[in-house]
Amino acid sequence: MGFAASPLAEHIRLRRGLWVFALVFGLGCGGGGGSSSPGTSAGIQPVQVAEGLEHPWAMAFLPDGSILVTERVGRLRRVLPDGTLSSPILGLPPLDARGQGGLLDIALDPQFTSNRRVYLSFSEPGTGPEEGLNGTAVLRGVLSTDHQNLDSVEVIFRQLPKQNSTAHFGSRLVFDKGGRLFVTLGERNLDREGAQDFSNHLGKVVRINGDGTIPSGNPFAGVTGAAPEVWSLGHRNVQGAAIHPDTGELWTTEHGPQGGDELNRTLAGLNYGWPRISYGCEYGTPTETCTPVGGATSLPGLEQPASYWVPTSIAPSGLTFYTGTRYAGWQGNLFLGALAGKALWRIKLEGSAVVSREPLLMGLQARIRDVRQGLDGWLYVLTDEANGRILRLEP
Repeated sequence: MGFAASPLAEHIRLRRGLWVFALVFGLGCGGGGGSSSPGTSAGIQPVQVAEGLEHPWAMAFLPDGSILVTERVGRLRRVLPDGTLSSPILGLPPLDARGQGGLLDIALDPQFTSNRRVYLSFSEPGTGPEEGLNGTAVLRGVLSTDHQNLDSVEVIFRQLPKQNSTAHFGSRLVFDKGGRLFVTLGERNLDREGAQDFSNHLGKVVRINGDGTIPSGNPFAGVTGAAPEVWSLGHRNVQGAAIHPDTGELWTTEHGPQGGDELNRTLAGLNYGWPRISYGCEYGTPTETCTPVGGATSLPGLEQPASYWVPTSIAPSGLTFYTGTRYAGWQGNLFLGALAGKALWRIKLEGSAVVSREPLLMGLQARIRDVRQGLDGWLYVLTDEANGRILRLEP
């Protein structure tokens, strides 16, 4: 099934019968780039690893088997293998933990075993003439050997311009195979057209070196008027990012408005269309009279998503490729969390084409904020709740 080039109204008309079926039988939302199928993984069960995390956002696995977890309220904790939560790790700078902001993603340096560097994204409050504003920022620090402090902390990237907003921080971090860092950035929900402006960081994916400098080969480096960090543009709010284990390409998930959430193969220099094209509608628009934001679902020079969700948003979050051997038939599949959709989606690719999508863990009824593959080959999910949990998926 593929509707990637269809006008949205016709898409909804064709899908209405299947959508009613999905609501009744608990399937996922329909969309382009592959069919949705009922959950076939009844033998997979979530096993609780830890609880008591306050709206956790991301996790990273340390070599000793413990897990570093960010809590959006501004705490970084270590979860021991027995599920014990550490006291907050000290050394974080001030952050703005209002709305969707706070302490967000975490990534370990590719050379963590030798340098113990940790990278964190967060919503940074403005100071001086920028007081009252905020923006996504990225810091790096050195985790002390006793795991109690983050030392030598420095901010290596700041999204510009800062905005008077508490929404759309984006904020996923992922290293490519060459050790360069991708940072996903929302358009902050104020100036949509900023996502089409090469000179700023609104609605962009950027690529930097581990020290914040600009890598050679960035697509807009040396282009007059363009921010040299920019990798791709035309994004709304990218909250998932993963590197394809074979091709090394970046894949991302992006929140649409009312419907139109996207999975994208996010390549250098390309424009992903927001707000000129979309499969989503303005909030509050009745489905039967829906006109996509921008007035079209496709235009020349603007990229189509690899897959999308309509008419209802799932609010996709963390993203990972599975490369282990714990689950038969899942090697190379993509897994993405869903917040509003309260599910974990398994997506099968053939090359760069999505051929099937399957929602898992729907009975859990939890907002899934992050999904990662552990060092032990199991998949772990993180639930975004006042009493957030880490769950391991086992047969």
